[in-house]
Amino acid sequence: MRILVFGATGAVGSRVSQEALNRGHHVTAVSRAGTVQGDASDAADVAELSQGHDVVISATRPHAGQEAELTLAAKGLLNGLRFSRVRLILVGGAASLTVPGTGRTLAEQPDFPAELRPIAEACNEQLDLVRTATDVDWTYVSPPALLEPGIRTGNYRLGTDELVVAADGTSSLSMEDFAMALVDEAERAQHRGRRFTVGY
Repeated sequence: MRILVFGATGAVGSRVSQEALNRGHHVTAVSRAGTVQGDASDAADVAELSQGHDVVISATRPHAGQEAELTLAAKGLLNGLRFSRVRLILVGGAASLTVPGTGRTLAEQPDFPAELRPIAEACNEQLDLVRTATDVDWTYVSPPALLEPGIRTGNYRLGTDELVVAADGTSSLSMEDFAMALVDEAERAQHRGRRFTVGY
């Protein structure tokens, strides 16, 4: 499989690239300052770079204060992939997931950190935009509440629009296992045209 990764030098993107390479896939690693340069918000870049690939995985993450870049990137990806017809797996946010037993999203919880609200709102806009795309083969992936560097255990559980929570009440996953879930989705295409989430 030929996989194009946007945000390939980032914490998630670099792990996705390595996971895919370890499985024998051909990876084109794209970043704004890397060997293969490209901008996910530029539809022309996306259309050109994605030609000849089977799937695009986008794991871009803006700096604080630049959260609007997420929506711009989603627009660029969708517009570019309308031309190349390549499948999209887009890494988003967890804030729009419903917390089990509450009937409210993670962002609506009383203890949701104020400093995370801008990125949460940007991710919600990103998801809303992707859901309107009827002419792109997309999958949106929400991480758990806590996503940190760790080890690849080889285990995770899948969910859809509800936070995946462990028996101890936590929602977490290592970035290594998150990368595994993303490449699994690239290979299996189980969530076409919808969102899924993962956790332990």
